[in-house]
Amino acid sequence: MSDGPTDAELVETARDALADAYVPYSEYRVGAALVTADGTVYTGCNIENANYSNSLHAEEVAIAAAVKDAHASFDRIAVSSGVRDGVTPCGMCRQTLAEFCDDDFVVLCDEGDAVTRYTLGELLPNTISLDTLDAAERVDRE
Repeated sequence: MSDGPTDAELVETARDALADAYVPYSEYRVGAALVTADGTVYTGCNIENANYSNSLHAEEVAIAAAVKDAHASFDRIAVSSGVRDGVTPCGMCRQTLAEFCDDDFVVLCDEGDAVTRYTLGELLPNTISLDTLDAAERVDRE
C-alpha cells in the first residue's frame, strides 16, 4: 500500500471532485480519486456531451491525468456520486482500470454513511488482457 491518504480521506477527495462535474443533461455528478503507487492522488469528474457517447467518466479522467504524468501503477480508487448511491465504475471504466491494475486493486464506493470496498476482480472477473488477446490470436492462426 502507498503512503497516500486513508480510505476515508480518499472518499472525501472523490466527493470534492463532484463540484467540477459538467452534467447539464443527466444532472448526475460523479467524482473519482485515484491513488498512484507512490501515493499521489489524481481526481476526475464526469464531463457530459450532448451525444452522450463522447462523455467522459470520472474514473477515465483521473486515470488519464495520472498516465499523462507517467504513472501506470495504482493503489486504490474512490468513486462518489452526488446522491451517494454507492455508484461503481461502469464496465468500460473497469476494463480501463484492468489495463493498469490487477484483480486485487481496491475500489471504494461511497454510500454516504458507509463505503463499500470491492476488488477489481469482484467487479470484473474476466478482463480482456494481453493474455486473452494472445490466446485469441493463437486460435485464429490454428
